[in-house]
Amino acid sequence: MTRFIPAVGICSAIIVLSSCTTKTAESAQDAVPDKEKISTSKSDTEGMIWVEGGVYVMGSEGDFAENHEGPTVKVEVSGFYIDTTEVTNAKFRAFTDATGYITIAERDIDWNELSKELAPGTPRPADSLLAAGSLVFTPPTEPVPFDDIRRWWRWQPGANWRHPYGPDSDLTGKENHPVVHIAYEDALAYCDWAGKRLPTEAEWEFAARGNSGDSQFQWGDELTPNGIYLANFFQGEFPYDLKALDGFKYSAPVGSFEPNSYGIYDMIGNVWEWTSDYYQPDIKKQYAAMGLKVCRNPLGPSSSFDPNDPYATEKRVIKGGSFLCSEQYCSNYRPSARMATSFDSGQNHLGFRCVANKN
Repeated sequence: MTRFIPAVGICSAIIVLSSCTTKTAESAQDAVPDKEKISTSKSDTEGMIWVEGGVYVMGSEGDFAENHEGPTVKVEVSGFYIDTTEVTNAKFRAFTDATGYITIAERDIDWNELSKELAPGTPRPADSLLAAGSLVFTPPTEPVPFDDIRRWWRWQPGANWRHPYGPDSDLTGKENHPVVHIAYEDALAYCDWAGKRLPTEAEWEFAARGNSGDSQFQWGDELTPNGIYLANFFQGEFPYDLKALDGFKYSAPVGSFEPNSYGIYDMIGNVWEWTSDYYQPDIKKQYAAMGLKVCRNPLGPSSSFDPNDPYATEKRVIKGGSFLCSEQYCSNYRPSARMATSFDSGQNHLGFRCVANKN
């Protein structure tokens, strides 16, 4: 979803792939774009872990999967470093202190730009609704239909990474929580400062799976094996009755749950995470149509399109689900799950982590 204004509602093929242009993986060339090729010194990789590349089955056609997760395709990714945790408030503050960077949620909305993502003729809202702000989860007090997310999301002026629930909130005691209300541009700016980059969807999913193969969840095929909660997601009747049986009502400090087999924390749940891929719902079908045995280092499509939000100019793939994922509404606490989010969107359950190439 993009920037949300109550009076407006949710605002809103040729593909250029890495080596998914050849007939076999053996003849493919590693074609990470120049802008993605970065030099990473040993000191730059503090707080990261090396993930050896390999071949895996990307996507899912399982019982929990949505249509845009399949069909499954065999993918190879090269090795990369990845942050062991989501970027925290403390780390993001170090970035803003060093650079003076102002996030999108801290800037007033440019109606001329926003109107490009809306249906023609959409009326301009009041100036007060164009003030800087972001989306904040606001649970209703009783059951509601699931056909309108405005029943549990509100546009909150003054909400941003420093004030996650609005101007009267702050980060006291949340220094080690994942930073949220981060738009795509904000994540890129941090990555550039840190000498890193955002993961591709293929890299992210490979890292999230660990050694779980094609299991539905990162840890197997049961969501809560032996009644144990292994990630931060929604328990109770969505969206009004959040029971917090996993110990956390909203976000959790990073590393609160056991890492996956690679030693990476919170790839599932807690907050959604940006990837560098443009969103198209049928990208796996496009991969499969190429007839490749293995698709090497796919970079996703060269442009985005979301049929549910056709006026949106740019959407990227986010992964991992969040503390709001519920089996009643969405079961996106799985490695293959994906969602389309507008590049200028900020929400209090959306953050990121970085990756880096080896020297």
